[in-house]
Amino acid sequence: MSPLAQIPLAQCARATKRFGSFTAVSEVDLVVDAGEIVGLLGANGAGKTTLIRMLLGLIPVTEGEVALFGEPPSRRTRRRLGYVPQGLGLYDDLTAAENLEFTAAIFGPGSGADATALPAEIRPYAGELVGSLPLGAQRRVAFAQALSHQPDLLMLDEPTSGVDPLGRARLWETIAGAADTGAGVLVTTHYMEEAQECGRLVIMADGRVVAEGTAAEIVGARQVVVVEAESWSAAFSALERAGLQVALAGRGLRVPGADPADVRRALGDLPAVVRSAPATLEERFFELSLPAPGAAA
Repeated sequence: MSPLAQIPLAQCARATKRFGSFTAVSEVDLVVDAGEIVGLLGANGAGKTTLIRMLLGLIPVTEGEVALFGEPPSRRTRRRLGYVPQGLGLYDDLTAAENLEFTAAIFGPGSGADATALPAEIRPYAGELVGSLPLGAQRRVAFAQALSHQPDLLMLDEPTSGVDPLGRARLWETIAGAADTGAGVLVTTHYMEEAQECGRLVIMADGRVVAEGTAAEIVGARQVVVVEAESWSAAFSALERAGLQVALAGRGLRVPGADPADVRRALGDLPAVVRSAPATLEERFFELSLPAPGAAA
């Protein structure tokens, strides 16, 4: 990795993006420093991919500022980036080796990219057309391509989507290894267990940042309502009819973002024990992702 200045690798300051009358990203502040993994979380449509595309310089900001390595996104700053988009960015009709050869040619001499030094994890696929490979293998090739020129900053948009648990674990070892060598990482994910691998989380909803911090800081002292009923199915149906979001956990039920009195009232005469318990990160994420009171549906 090249020497890193004491400035953020990536930064957004009140970054806003509008498409006509629709605001996709609204006044987002974000910083990614060297050696840290920042998880960008949010439901579909929260604005994560739009924010990444603004940081990459692929689309302009409407208001506010974005910067890479202390300057506006440009061809020069992109040379220090490794990017894995949701669509992987590979050529299906080239082999895995040819995809890396193409990357080495694009970045050129002195970039650190070496078309002859195939990572061990993709050597078995070196001569295979990328389009014929299983998704997990394709993602490993995409990671190898993104890391081939020794970038200072990795931007990963849903990098493990559709990959089996073992494959996800291996890819996260790669992500952690990059951070250990000093690279900053900005990664989006839908998997809450992966979010735990991030040093810091930024949660978006409706284009805005609604929470930021470590997983423990975001969950804080939040509680969830736990229901232990003689008939969990009857209790589940009663809570759903009342418009409450409920999840089955074993033979008990968990109702995030609800008041115990409302849950008890919704259960009516059903025999059940209603109590509070510490929320999980997934439950806190769900609560933060709910539309704000009074928001249009």
